[in-house]
Amino acid sequence: MAIDSSADIEAQIAQWLGYIAKRRELTPADADELEDHLRSRIADLTEAGLSPDEAFLIAVKRMGSLDALSREFAREHSERLWKQLVLTGGPDETTAAASRLDLMVMIACAALAAIAIKIPAIFGFDLADDATFYARNFSLFALVPLAAYFAWCRRLRPAVIGLLAALFAVGAVGANAYPLGDQSQSTVLTAIHLPLALWLVVGVAYVGGQWRSDRRRMDFIRFTGEWFIYFVLIALGGGVLTAFTFATFTAIGVNPETFVSSWLLPCGAMAAVVVAAWLVEAKKAVIENMAPVLTRVFTPLFAAALLAFAVSIVVTGNAIDIDRDVLIRFNLLLVVVLGLLLYGISARDPDAKPGLFDKLQLALVLAALVIDALVLVALANRITEFGFTANKTAALGENVILLTNLAWSAYLLFAILRARTPFSRLERWQTGYLTVYAAWAWTVVLAFPVIFEFA
Repeated sequence: MAIDSSADIEAQIAQWLGYIAKRRELTPADADELEDHLRSRIADLTEAGLSPDEAFLIAVKRMGSLDALSREFAREHSERLWKQLVLTGGPDETTAAASRLDLMVMIACAALAAIAIKIPAIFGFDLADDATFYARNFSLFALVPLAAYFAWCRRLRPAVIGLLAALFAVGAVGANAYPLGDQSQSTVLTAIHLPLALWLVVGVAYVGGQWRSDRRRMDFIRFTGEWFIYFVLIALGGGVLTAFTFATFTAIGVNPETFVSSWLLPCGAMAAVVVAAWLVEAKKAVIENMAPVLTRVFTPLFAAALLAFAVSIVVTGNAIDIDRDVLIRFNLLLVVVLGLLLYGISARDPDAKPGLFDKLQLALVLAALVIDALVLVALANRITEFGFTANKTAALGENVILLTNLAWSAYLLFAILRARTPFSRLERWQTGYLTVYAAWAWTVVLAFPVIFEFA
């Protein structure tokens, strides 16, 4: 007997299929198989005498006991009857046990990160007196436990774990083997570039060793944006906790400054790196709705700010005054622009037609290109006048890398708007370019100190 084909039931099935189609882990073949199961269950239930509406709801409930997709769908469409039918009973015992085990592993890795930041104190290193040592090594303290957490979650093969261990060992050598002084430019460059290099090593763990997959690299880009949001939220909460700690202990005549500066802040920051990653994994459906919204809010704002800055330079005729702090600020600005572009790409439906937001992204990229070109001109003039240094060479390389990325991204966005190329080309370009960033970061950490004689 064929299932009831009324408009209401077909609309409900279409809504359910539209939801599962958004899940990145499902292929079209998976979605077709799930639809067949759903329709088969509805047919069986209607033959048993249930109304089509009742058959649909109960069929989805029964599929939910077999697959978490129905449970997530019910959370997103939280009408009372739907939740009563689908969310009753909670997860099965096997899923709950696995979640508890993952939580325990996360707590262990977070505790390891918190302890790691204090281990150097055993050997006489002080956070205040040896700030450069901690600046060079803080990414090791935080990211090794994070990689270990993902190694557990992804059940990595021994060969991949060995590769990760080797890369972290190379990072430790680059941070500590060279005779770098506190005022050395290479010290600052290592403190800036080693976290980026090691974050991409964490990416290898996150994707389960499948770094060659464009889709998995894009998953890591999504994770990075989501992790950053959660980390900022944890940091804001930590700021409130710190304020209350000072207020309450000061009220009884106890000064908590030493505890806060030596224990609460450093240990909390290291642990938060792992906790934020766990929250992304555990609450992915919530944060995925937040990040695209933030991207859409700030893309036009940043585009307007950059265009206003470019116009101001033309109107005033003032050149950019290049020094180390200015270079860092401009590079951070370009990184933010790139982040907005990346997250806009990661949240976009590849099959959607070009729209207003694509035009805004093109405007943002073009404005960033103008700024990058102006910085490069000012930097080239500075190098011509005073010669190469580690800082200026690193800034030159980074601006050239960003200029190349932004220029080709602008070309692809323009082609997408003209319907001359598929959106997937821009996605592949950005995910493939992660390897370029990794290569440059490792070059700065390992080669620059030697090239510039540890200056």
